[in-house]
Amino acid sequence: MKVILSTLNAKYIHTSLAIRLLKAYSGHEFDIDLAEYTIKDPVLNIVSDLYRKSPDVIGFSCYIWNMEETIKVTEMLKKVLPDTLIVLGGPEVSYDAEDWLSRIPSVDFIVMGDGEETFHHLLQEISGTKKYHFVFGAAYRKEGRVVLNPPRSKSDLNTLPSPHRFPEDLPDLGKRIIYFETSRGCPFSCQFCLSSIEVGVRYYDIERVKSDILYLIGHGAKTIKFLDRTFNINRSYAMEMFEFLIQNHGGCVFQFEITADIMRPEVLDYLAEHAPPGIFRFEIGVQSTNDPTNALVKRRQNFSKLTRTVMKIKESGKIDQHLDLIAGLPEEDYATFRKTFNDVFAMRPEELQLGFLKMLRGTGLRKEAAKYDYVYMEHAPYEILSNHVMSFGDIISLKRLEDVLEKYWNAHRMDHTLEYLITEEFETPFDFFQQFGDYWEEQGWQRIGHQLEDLFTRLYAFLNRRGMRQPEIVLGLMKLDYYLGHKYKPRKIWWDDRTSKEVRSSYFKWLEQHPEEVSSHFAALKLDERELQKCAVIEELSFHPLQLEPQEEKTAGQNVPVLMLVLYLQQGKDERPDVFYTDIGPSMENAQSRGPSGNTIGYTLN
Repeated sequence: MKVILSTLNAKYIHTSLAIRLLKAYSGHEFDIDLAEYTIKDPVLNIVSDLYRKSPDVIGFSCYIWNMEETIKVTEMLKKVLPDTLIVLGGPEVSYDAEDWLSRIPSVDFIVMGDGEETFHHLLQEISGTKKYHFVFGAAYRKEGRVVLNPPRSKSDLNTLPSPHRFPEDLPDLGKRIIYFETSRGCPFSCQFCLSSIEVGVRYYDIERVKSDILYLIGHGAKTIKFLDRTFNINRSYAMEMFEFLIQNHGGCVFQFEITADIMRPEVLDYLAEHAPPGIFRFEIGVQSTNDPTNALVKRRQNFSKLTRTVMKIKESGKIDQHLDLIAGLPEEDYATFRKTFNDVFAMRPEELQLGFLKMLRGTGLRKEAAKYDYVYMEHAPYEILSNHVMSFGDIISLKRLEDVLEKYWNAHRMDHTLEYLITEEFETPFDFFQQFGDYWEEQGWQRIGHQLEDLFTRLYAFLNRRGMRQPEIVLGLMKLDYYLGHKYKPRKIWWDDRTSKEVRSSYFKWLEQHPEEVSSHFAALKLDERELQKCAVIEELSFHPLQLEPQEEKTAGQNVPVLMLVLYLQQGKDERPDVFYTDIGPSMENAQSRGPSGNTIGYTLN
């Protein structure tokens, strides 16, 4: 019996842990191949590829991001392979299985919950006596009606074979994200989350986990994303894993979902002291800072402790943090969400994701949807359209904010500029992103693409129409950010360059003759005028970007004209150009070095 396990990933770089777990459990008894596609692949191409494999059974792993496309694939497959049995499993179909089987005639079976043992038993019955009523955890049709078998007991994780040892995966380990679990379940009861349905947390043996990770790193894995819902819920387990990964990382990057307000101080101290920069990335679900909202969705959260954790991690400079918000939770209207956004943005996370509530099948909030007048999409991803305190107009306004938040803040294309704008030019960060998002849509830019320079010109157009208190500072910071966004000297600029060729040449001559006036680091480079012309850009600024002060603290004469020198030498893959500043004096004779900024990004408010 030929079996294919398949899924439609969100992107090519993603890999499916689920189908590998199933193959690892059943591959010793059945002929099983894996076939991964993406949601962007044409349905006909997917079906054609599966048709050539001539399977007897095809199993699909289903999630909210791939469900609708998976349905299209199964419907076409059944037409060209009518005798092939189609099985669905995964979190999207583990709830309301009767509804799914009624909706999709092309599907023969659904596996609910943990799939390893149930799918294995189902394959045994398909190839044998076909007594499907014995397969606990399975749903199927019999004589035109849907049969839901009793659920299966939870698996002992340490009886499951490793899904990480397939030889066919080795060539691509370094090119794709490897998904890994050390546990299943979640101790919390957030009513919008599927993890709240399973009570308790089950762990894999930690020595087995270490062995698999060493195997993956040893065979070239570059990114491992842990799927544990709360990686740090067991302090001793998490601490031992952090120590192990720090000692054996081999350049691999590890991503975790953590609960920040329960992170112990000794763990934070250890990470601050021992974690190499860049190998850890924490994803932290804040969702809302509104206490009544959190109480309604049974979300326990101490925002003061969460803030201390996030800021301590941030101050260490070792770990990037990705914070999540959810718009549309009960009792959080537009104004309240504005406060939530500003509360969280005050921590300046490296990434802030604004998500919209999804009424997932099986969750408590979906069951109580009528209580809060929820209107939501009938099909995946079940995103809300409105509720009792947030209108559809509010939702689409926040969608506009989300769009520019992703393009500008999360992409880190204008770190200096945005920091200045949200602290000096706008009342709050929320107001900047919302007003800019509204203007973006008003101009119709959401319907067309953009290059890097377009992002600058569009922001500048918005700011010009709105008005700026310090336009020369804004423009200067935008110039700095534009230059920092290039690994090589840019061929074109987006602003009107008013520095003549003669003045530019005189600056380069002065820099060649007086490099020590800039800094010892610059002097050590020993660059002549010709080399500077080739690998450097200069800009006259009316202020020093790294010595800006808040508006209310400005002193007379604080803005001193400076020359900004951006130097593009041989850069590494992830390096930015070097930036130097020096005062502009008569003929540059009295210039005083402000020192090199090196690869510094962002400025300091005194």
